[in-house]
Amino acid sequence: MSVVLVTGASSGIGAAIAIAFADAGWEVMAAGRDEGRLAEVADVSESIATWSGELSASEDCDELIADTIDEFGSLDCLVNSAGILLRGSATETTDDDWRDTMSVNLDVPFYLSRAAIPHLRETAGSIVNISSYWGLSAGKRTTAYATSKGALNMLTKAMAKDYAADGIRINAICPGGVDTPMLAGGAGAAKMEVDEFLEEVATYSPNGRIATPEEVATLVLFLAGDAATHITGTAIPIDGGLAA
Repeated sequence: MSVVLVTGASSGIGAAIAIAFADAGWEVMAAGRDEGRLAEVADVSESIATWSGELSASEDCDELIADTIDEFGSLDCLVNSAGILLRGSATETTDDDWRDTMSVNLDVPFYLSRAAIPHLRETAGSIVNISSYWGLSAGKRTTAYATSKGALNMLTKAMAKDYAADGIRINAICPGGVDTPMLAGGAGAAKMEVDEFLEEVATYSPNGRIATPEEVATLVLFLAGDAATHITGTAIPIDGGLAA
């Protein structure tokens, strides 16, 4: 039985990814901060175990990897899905905003990947990092977020080159607008109702809509599977044509 660890699994894209892997027959460790919402995700399938806690320090990340191995005995895929979006230009971004964004969006994926790689060598496994379209082309007032996601794309590519000979594949996915609480959180800053805000975001994509978390999860599952064994070092947009 294949095993996947998914961070940010208490809601949004991370929750959809955890459920998609369980539906596909994988054993899942769903990690996040909100124990109650993680329990709701776990209720979907007996294949989902949960881990709740903070991952700000490298020791926390080492503990999560160790707990996953203790629970399942091996690891075939790590999905770094946890992320935060704090909007602001450079002059609007505080030291704490900058550091928090880099910690969650870049440091934690690095720490977890570093801890996971020895185990992924044993299974010829993979890592999938959930990046962003704004990691490819920055948006207004996304100074910290876009920088963190651009760096995550480069981390993906650098690690992919280092560990390809070990049979480990490492890829990033760069969603555009996705119907999640994170995206809806932008409505307040735009001084718009959530529905109105989401409708406006949808107009940016050539196909005229935003993605569902399940569509992103489908791409993650593909990259983790046998059909993608020659794909590594990529940062793949899933954005309705926005990056075209």
